Amino acid sequence: MNQGEEIRYSEEHTWVRQEGKRVRLGMTDFAQNELGDIVFVELPETGDALKAGEPFGSVESIKSVTELYSPVSGKVVETNRALLELPGQVNLTPYASWMVVVELADPSELDKLWSKAKYEETFGTEEQ
Repeated sequence: MNQGEEIRYSEEHTWVRQEGKRVRLGMTDFAQNELGDIVFVELPETGDALKAGEPFGSVESIKSVTELYSPVSGKVVETNRALLELPGQVNLTPYASWMVVVELADPSELDKLWSKAKYEETFGTEEQ
């Protein structure tokens, strides 16, 4: 799947796809590749509040445990529970394997996110 410019990126390796007043969050291809095989995913519950810049979950790989940081504030309206059973999907399809859907508290936070070109330039990577 070619992601193009509709996806924005945080410097903490979270991708963001806007869907009206909601956003879908996931882990970038670069991040999953750096981590290696993901064996466990911990995600928030529906209804939980997220705050920009703070952790909203974690992923465990064969190499390490890494926190996931939310680039936006808002309320979790959906969690991808399938990842709890099949965490390796993040490695196989990082942009289809979204983690949470968040109802935005402050849409202006999206203005701080990076374009695909800026993310690739900063981390020396080519995203799918």
